[in-house]
Amino acid sequence: MEGLKRIEEIAKKVDLTKDDLVFYGDYKAKIKEEVLTEKEDYKNSKLILVTAITPTKAGEGKTFTTISLCDGLNKLNKKCIPVLREPSMGPTFGLKGGATGGGKASIEPSMDINLHFTGDLHALTSSINLIAAVIDNSIYQGNPLNIDKDRVLWKRALDVNDRELREVEIGLGSSINGIRRTENFQITVASELMAILCISKDKEDFIERVNKILIAYSLDDKPIYLKDLEIEDAIFMLMKDALLPNLVQTKENNPVIVHGGPFANIAHGCASLIGTTYARKLAPIVIEEAGFASDLGAEKFFDIKCKEGNLHPSMVVLVATIRALKLHGGVEFETLDELNLEALKEGSKNLLRHYSNLKKFNLPIIVSINHFDSDKEEEIELLESILRENRIKYAFLDSFNKGSEGAIDLANKVLETLDVSNKELTFLYDKNTLSIKDKINRIVKEIYGCENISYSNEALKNIDLIVKNLEKDNEVSKYVICMAKTQSSLCDDPKILNVPPKDHEFKIRDVYVSNGARFIVVLAGSILTMPGLPKVPRAVHFK
Repeated sequence: MEGLKRIEEIAKKVDLTKDDLVFYGDYKAKIKEEVLTEKEDYKNSKLILVTAITPTKAGEGKTFTTISLCDGLNKLNKKCIPVLREPSMGPTFGLKGGATGGGKASIEPSMDINLHFTGDLHALTSSINLIAAVIDNSIYQGNPLNIDKDRVLWKRALDVNDRELREVEIGLGSSINGIRRTENFQITVASELMAILCISKDKEDFIERVNKILIAYSLDDKPIYLKDLEIEDAIFMLMKDALLPNLVQTKENNPVIVHGGPFANIAHGCASLIGTTYARKLAPIVIEEAGFASDLGAEKFFDIKCKEGNLHPSMVVLVATIRALKLHGGVEFETLDELNLEALKEGSKNLLRHYSNLKKFNLPIIVSINHFDSDKEEEIELLESILRENRIKYAFLDSFNKGSEGAIDLANKVLETLDVSNKELTFLYDKNTLSIKDKINRIVKEIYGCENISYSNEALKNIDLIVKNLEKDNEVSKYVICMAKTQSSLCDDPKILNVPPKDHEFKIRDVYVSNGARFIVVLAGSILTMPGLPKVPRAVHFK
């Protein structure tokens, strides 16, 4: 491929040898487990989080910014490595498209990464569906675990947006086809197994967490765990290669780790803890992107991943574009290229809200503005005046056309911040002392800005059942919260684009536990765990 270097050449930049790699062709490799167990962390390593304003159709560019910052820092001879999530084929063929950056700031080979890559998503899908098949087979073969077929919690999965599978009947036809029941598919990246892959410290932690997955309840109301199926070794054998992080390169031939990919609107939205741990052994500066906006990706990065992984980030980069801010200000997508200062001023409230939310975590923040050719000089001046008025440090990023040269301003300001940053991360809540409801309420009020919170009867009943059935063996009341809500708004209503009114009623629809991942999943509004395809999916125009 033009311009790319063989992956063993890229590996040398972070002191890896051919013996440290498992090759998947010339330009992709997995990093062996020995690197995790034998290399020491860089002393005083710095971890940078990249997050964004509320996403829009205009695109904001977190992955693009992460890649650009990596190239910019390397251009300044600073050794760094980004950690990115693996794309799901669902959005790749659906509405969003791939997730490998764009222009001169992308990771390669992008088509491979967006599709089959090194097979991690296939291993996950196979493992998820093996668990489902063994559960149904156990019920069919005399039901020795006394499973209540109407309270099977484990769902089958597919890494494709397929709304037809949200609710299906299985076991139809004659009795040899199995036990008839209702099944709900979810997209692979929403599965608890993906969350476990991404929150595990190592293979031993992975196996321990897999065994603790709550798969069903018995007919006498007892929890049934995956360990009761006795298939953890089979799951590990399917997943053993998927536990190793993937090494690829930017267009400017800088190394990048890509590993794990839970959605941030229905899962915890961060690349794997294993990938981050490897990265801290390979470079003194690690850059990590978290999914969607700060209300989802950043909050979960801090309150889930950093808590579980004992991570200490140094700073945050908050990504925005003038085009997206104008959309939040009420402009129609078709007129985005037209000058509209009033819309930009109104839409900037979204940026200021995300900035205010991030300040609650006590880390320094730089706002990175992705520059478009359609940005008007008057709009740039207005946004700069708003940022200066609010004493916000910012940089313009112009890497789409200029590559690393367009990221020098951001890279320099990041280095300035890292040199003086000595703040400690402050968590939004104490997972050990607050109740499940109190933790949920804290997130809704502090991050989404909604004072009025309502719980469905089903959600309240499930919170009580979770504590009643799991507290003794799992201390489930001390689990962190994983909010599942629309990415298109700061609240649960996707139609509220800018900042929700304080009296907006935030609706908690359901609550369930991901016991292996050790978090409580809270479903808000109409969020779905199996997306559908748009009227004209990107698969139609795929090249």
